[in-house]
Amino acid sequence: MAVISKKKIIYPISENLRAYLIKYGREVDIPIHYKELLRYSNSIALYDFKGNDTLWETVFYDESDRNEIHYKVKKIYALLKADGDMSVMQHLYVDRIDLCTYGNTQPFRVRIVNRINDNFDYFYIKNADASRVYGLELEHLLSPNRIGYLVYRDSLIEEHIAGIPGEQFMKQQIHDPLLNPIRLSKEFVKFNERCFVRLLGDMHSSNFVVDVTPDFEETHYRIRSIDFDQQSYEGKKSIYLPQYFKQNNALIQLGIRHITPESMAQYQKEERALIATRLKSSPKEITDILNSMEKDLLSTEENTYLLKQELGRHYKNPEFLRCTNMGEILRISLNQVLHR
Repeated sequence: MAVISKKKIIYPISENLRAYLIKYGREVDIPIHYKELLRYSNSIALYDFKGNDTLWETVFYDESDRNEIHYKVKKIYALLKADGDMSVMQHLYVDRIDLCTYGNTQPFRVRIVNRINDNFDYFYIKNADASRVYGLELEHLLSPNRIGYLVYRDSLIEEHIAGIPGEQFMKQQIHDPLLNPIRLSKEFVKFNERCFVRLLGDMHSSNFVVDVTPDFEETHYRIRSIDFDQQSYEGKKSIYLPQYFKQNNALIQLGIRHITPESMAQYQKEERALIATRLKSSPKEITDILNSMEKDLLSTEENTYLLKQELGRHYKNPEFLRCTNMGEILRISLNQVLHR
């Protein structure tokens, strides 16, 4: 089983990564930064509708600060969703700002509500961590999902990724008689392969959601990462394979019961072919992001050495052994799907 024993190091955004973000429109001047949101005067624990502690705290600001903070937060939402056009925000208000004190980047979660129909949305304001930014960008480029995020200085703005939390899905819906176990198992295999190829680690059930889409004849499933802190950081190969996390056992057992090894190999090949197509369709962005990663310190020497040894054995490819950083390891990992 995959186990992470040490807390990940937070890496600042380097000049070369910031140049990439500016080039591709991800760096945007925002009206309020993460540190300014820490000026709250009080907080209370946030409970869900069943009375369970969510481990988030709702924060409150002094009346003299609250209106200004809420206006600036709405402006960030306009930048994220409408290219800064505040005219579409006239019916929106900030309902709540929550703080997650246990996360690596201790994110703020903002709940925005439309006062006309009570429809709501969330977005996040976080401390910018280079690993997470690389993870978000690689998800945008190499997965079937588009990711909305912005960076300014040391603040990171992320859109909410909708779906049923993996842990909740496995507890409440894995035994639903309407569940299609073969389709769900196929998606888990493909998700497992995506994480491994692009070296996104720590994908246990708390770090992904299941997006369920009913169709006229069948139900479709998409497993989406929501935590990108462990992009190209850990040294153990198993950390990049969701199949080795005990928290995912319900999905793993479902796959064992419903798909054959031959089908699994076919799904893995399919996903690698899709990743290869995405690599070919965004060559400039991929080249630039890998060049930036190769110049950055994103992990420890110990982790880098261990991972290149394990991947060299796994792929029987000595090129991994010549790597000196995580960016080089990722480049060769991606090259595997282009030359098969």
